[in-house]
Amino acid sequence: MKRRILTTLILISSVIIADELDMKKFKGMKARSIGPAGMSGRVTAIDVVLSNADVMYVGTASGGLWKSESGGIKWEPIFDDQKAASIGDVTVDPTNPDVIWVGTGEGNPRNSQTAGYGVYKSINGGKTWEYKGLGETRNIHRLLINPNNPDEVYVGAQGSAWGDSENRGVYKTTNGGETWEKILYVNESTGIGELVMDPQNPDKLIANMWQFRRWPWYFKSGGEGSGLYVTYNGGKEWKKRTDKDGLPKGELGRMGIAIARSNTKIVYALVESKKNALYKSEDGGFKWKKVSDKNIGGRPFYYAEVYVDPINENRIYNLHSTVTVSNDGGKTFSQLMTAYGSNGVHPDHHAFWGHPTNPHFIIEGNDGGLNISLDRGKTWRFVENLPLAQFYHINYDMEWPYNVYGGMQDNGSWRGPAYVWRAGGIRNAYWEELFFGDGFDVVPHPGNSRYGYAMSQGGNVGRYDLLTGHTQLIKPVHPDGERLRFNWNAAIAQDPHDEDAIYYGSQYLHYSTDRGNNWKIISPDLTTNDPEKQKQNKSGGLTYDATGAENFTTIIAIAPSPTNRNVIWVGTDDGNVQLTQDRGKTWQNVSKRIFGPPEGSWIPQITASNYDPKEAVVVINNYRRNDWKPYVFRTTNYGKSWKAIADEDNVWGYVLSYVQDPLEPKLQFLGTEFGLYVSIDGSKTWTKWTSGFPTVSTMDLKI
Repeated sequence: MKRRILTTLILISSVIIADELDMKKFKGMKARSIGPAGMSGRVTAIDVVLSNADVMYVGTASGGLWKSESGGIKWEPIFDDQKAASIGDVTVDPTNPDVIWVGTGEGNPRNSQTAGYGVYKSINGGKTWEYKGLGETRNIHRLLINPNNPDEVYVGAQGSAWGDSENRGVYKTTNGGETWEKILYVNESTGIGELVMDPQNPDKLIANMWQFRRWPWYFKSGGEGSGLYVTYNGGKEWKKRTDKDGLPKGELGRMGIAIARSNTKIVYALVESKKNALYKSEDGGFKWKKVSDKNIGGRPFYYAEVYVDPINENRIYNLHSTVTVSNDGGKTFSQLMTAYGSNGVHPDHHAFWGHPTNPHFIIEGNDGGLNISLDRGKTWRFVENLPLAQFYHINYDMEWPYNVYGGMQDNGSWRGPAYVWRAGGIRNAYWEELFFGDGFDVVPHPGNSRYGYAMSQGGNVGRYDLLTGHTQLIKPVHPDGERLRFNWNAAIAQDPHDEDAIYYGSQYLHYSTDRGNNWKIISPDLTTNDPEKQKQNKSGGLTYDATGAENFTTIIAIAPSPTNRNVIWVGTDDGNVQLTQDRGKTWQNVSKRIFGPPEGSWIPQITASNYDPKEAVVVINNYRRNDWKPYVFRTTNYGKSWKAIADEDNVWGYVLSYVQDPLEPKLQFLGTEFGLYVSIDGSKTWTKWTSGFPTVSTMDLKI
């Protein structure tokens, strides 16, 4: 297959138009989805056509928008060719089910949050889309339509988590998205935590303005900008509710807000403060009182949503790591469903939809996909055909047919076939889990794929045996007991010159020649070792949240040269590109010779050339400091000088991955936040690959 693609690319050099490939010539070379869908991925938004509840729309964190016309049995992607695939909200026009609005950029600002680019509108049920602006908001958490005037739409823009910006707050259009007016704004670091509309009065909205900020090494939720605001005239005027109205004193953070459809005087607010608690108003939001601070969830930055049953004002659904339900107005909560087992539902919940007149019909979305209940949550049907897995890395073995490996956000590490010699294609059951936790890189043993290495967050790594199912933890420790710093997504690499040897990264480079049984350190600290950026154990802001996601000053890329065993490249999360030419005896930091990206930028990938040990390509991104430009550089002289091989003129969005064909050096690919790019002239020009490949985060590439 590789040779056939290569031959085709060489023969079609005549189809280069305006320095780009004519992708119409490649319509017969479509990318093929091989799944998996059995563990699915993060669902962020749900809406259903009320006049025909078999028509459902589901938005996802990085997998675009999906539509079902069969009550959730069959699904089709309907957003693959738009500018961004991260969905913050999807809303069906209540007066015309063919009109669909989408706000892009998910509103769950964890360390792996993906970005969007504005608002989109379809007038034919998702067949075609029109961009409606607000691209610089990056992350839109809510989109509401006035049911009495569908040209009047409200957008709750959370804004980028990675930097201050004026492009956040509440926006309103009165002409169907032709123009927008910002109607609620606090400051550059405060965006929407929640925005709800009164079911009986569309001019009344309640908004949680949430001050928050994420750095690569720290997260802070809460601040003076946070608060709860109410408008009764469509956003012309807003009134802030404070501790004088019964809300907690001091700094506030994110809130979940819900208005009871059966009695709109009843409003609930799940409030992040020094003591997180559920508050209730019985007069439509004027006065509040605390109801409970027990069993209400503990990670409001990632999930903080409450919903009220449509006919019972005292029945509340609370979405957090599990879904809990109250039948007494929030005084007590019990678990709605189990997280594991034969009837379990994947934890970490972000989306919920309830039928406005049928309380038994509810749908919820989480880190593991979509679930539908027709009996008020007693039983759930998991949707098994939404392939939304958020891979951090991919790999392959040399079996025939070969297998594909990878680790996924909150869904472990897996192996599945690239092809199958049987009817029915690749099914979910053909994928098998190798390692638990958040999954990252998987490295099958090159000589015997029965064995391999798989990772989970914070540097945990194990050696698995596919035959016996045994997994042996092999995480390195320092011989002198020094604390090692491992990234959330730590680096691992197979030694291309010794099939039993592997490299692993903390702040040091570790090397094992016996499959991880023993390790030795072959470098000094290769990071900046900045103590001011090593305070992840204090991360969270108002709500303490130290999971290892903010571990910093660590190694995140290792690239041993396949042509010279003495040459090893290392990249760090704090901007260092380190090189040894004597197998770790001495090291040289060559990052200061890379001109263009700001100092301290993230180095997610280095690719050592298959052709020349002096040559390497480094992928750099800096979106974690609100810089969305692409940075990719090549050296041909061991890092003495570097040349940019991609920029904003030919690649849109920051770059995540790179690969060069091992047989034809001029054939190269770039993976970006917004899709895949190809070059057939040695990276002189780049063309976005649109033949069967959606606009999605392309985290890793392998040939």
